[in-house]
Amino acid sequence: MRYKTILAVLGVDHFQEDLKNAIAASQSIEAHLSTVIIAMAAPPPGGSYAEVISTAWLEERQGDIDKLAKQAATVKEMLKASGLSFDVQDIYTEFAWADEDVADRALYADLTLVGRQAGQDEDLFKRILDGALFQSPAPLLFNPTDQAASLTPRSVLIAWNSRMEVARAVQQALPALQAASEVHVTLIDPVATSYASGEEPGADVATYLARHGVPVAVDVLSSAGKPVDEILKQHAVDVDAELLVMGAYSHSRLRERIFGGVTRSMLETARLPIFCSH
Repeated sequence: MRYKTILAVLGVDHFQEDLKNAIAASQSIEAHLSTVIIAMAAPPPGGSYAEVISTAWLEERQGDIDKLAKQAATVKEMLKASGLSFDVQDIYTEFAWADEDVADRALYADLTLVGRQAGQDEDLFKRILDGALFQSPAPLLFNPTDQAASLTPRSVLIAWNSRMEVARAVQQALPALQAASEVHVTLIDPVATSYASGEEPGADVATYLARHGVPVAVDVLSSAGKPVDEILKQHAVDVDAELLVMGAYSHSRLRERIFGGVTRSMLETARLPIFCSH
């Protein structure tokens, strides 16, 4: 399987860097680039002043719609110059519905790509994650850097924990893994049991990857009491990883949102592209 269609989700206010990097990533594998540029509407006025300010609110919404149309035209011009096959959709939506709008487009993509600028918009990023990760079958590639994410990386780190989410991410990342020169299946404090990591943690997934022609090595690390995300980030530096593959939100989404978690920490603080699936 190859990534034939990449979906890039863009915020209406700042997107030029994200779009430039999405174009470069798509050009590297000759993929169709489907772009969605999103503007989220301001909530309607409430309370006793609603009638007084409703006109101003309507004018603000119309201004947002006009801006969205102008930015969509800019996106089209940038894409026309890229030589790529592409399509562009602009969406003006409410905060509560934005995740569904993203999910609707991600249904028809092999990979959803989110760049640094979209990631810096906290509200938009939350809705993208909800839509792309939890309401569509496509994996998500979050690129927090200012350079294009490589879909043919030299070195890849897989954060392996024998859970379904990371197993799905590994399967969906196979085109990138097969293009790599080295893939590090990384386990932190694994427990050798027949029902979890196996008697030799990492051996089963390494065998699976080897059958797909992936040049794989197994790295078993001790946390020594340090947080898992810190160990992963340091090991990514040690192996010069250009991509990190991991499962997203293995615990309940509510628990992760309240208490944090490895997924949230990695998305907030990692300095390399993260390929993830739920």
